[in-house]
Amino acid sequence: MRRTGAVSSGTMIRLALLGLVPVAPVLHYGLGVAPIWIFVTGAVGVGVLADWIRAATEQLATHTGSAVGGLLSVSLGSVAELLLALFVLAQGQADVVHAQITGSIIGTSLLGLGLAIVVGGATRERQTFKRERAGLLSSLLILVVIALLLPAVFDFTARRVTHSGDVGVSEEWLSLAVSGVLLVLYCANLAYTLVTHRDVFASGEEPDAGDAWGLWPCLGVLAAATVAAALESELISGSLAEAARTLGLSPTFVGVIVLALVGTIADLFSAVWFARQDRMGLVMTICIGSAIQMALVVAPLLVILSWLIGMPLTLVFKNPLDLFAIAGAAFIVNTIAGDGETTWFEGVLLVGVYVVLGVAFFFA
Repeated sequence: MRRTGAVSSGTMIRLALLGLVPVAPVLHYGLGVAPIWIFVTGAVGVGVLADWIRAATEQLATHTGSAVGGLLSVSLGSVAELLLALFVLAQGQADVVHAQITGSIIGTSLLGLGLAIVVGGATRERQTFKRERAGLLSSLLILVVIALLLPAVFDFTARRVTHSGDVGVSEEWLSLAVSGVLLVLYCANLAYTLVTHRDVFASGEEPDAGDAWGLWPCLGVLAAATVAAALESELISGSLAEAARTLGLSPTFVGVIVLALVGTIADLFSAVWFARQDRMGLVMTICIGSAIQMALVVAPLLVILSWLIGMPLTLVFKNPLDLFAIAGAAFIVNTIAGDGETTWFEGVLLVGVYVVLGVAFFFA
């Protein structure tokens, strides 16, 4: 039964955090402070708005049903990440966008899943989940590795083996073709899990919607949060280079760690919360599903939209460490998810791999 009178503690916290959203615009337009403070406060603001977008999407799904709700989650769940990447790309920093894609994939599949397993397993001997759904998600992660390796192998072959003279144009067309295939495959995955085989993959662990929102409030929150996230993302992208210099960090490291965590922080908190409730089916869907969504939806959309803004982006990751990190994350997640159960030590292993990769990106 839905509650209409009382306001949950989660909603109260969300409302309180909204006070952090206007800080970056005020500092930038009103006080003209150093870019580092614009970057930090803008990143916090995007994180808050990402959580509001996620909450509004979940609430909207209660009005549309599970199938349409799943489609809405795919379309709207990564709006903050997509906007942030687009504004960074508009600044001509394609390498940072590649780093953000990598960071989002390893952030949710390694750090987010690892923390959730540690928190959930701290007071339990083991936690279990349905192997069918986890197996499908793991298979899609392997597909991600193949899809992202192909353009890089093509680039290496064209430049080093065949010495092709017009590699750039070929890379762009290959990236567009691969992006189209990835989007089709993800749509097929949605149809498979939400329509034709819904009973097989139903976890029986539906998230609690909390305070019930009406349809129009859901749409209003989505619209307002998206516009605000676009403004914050523009401020972050404009201050990124100067903030990185001030912190003594490379823009690539900032993309892999900071920007990626900004866009996925809502998923990380949700995963830990559900792990405490021993709802590991939802944890797997949130963490691995978010990584897959980044690779099969956000990255292809970035490639396609980049043409419209005149800053073509390819799927060729110039830094081999990006591809190694994605492949390593897919391999270890596939191994851990294969037996349908987790223990706290497996979570420690996942977090440890993420930290090691973070150190490698720092020194790289």
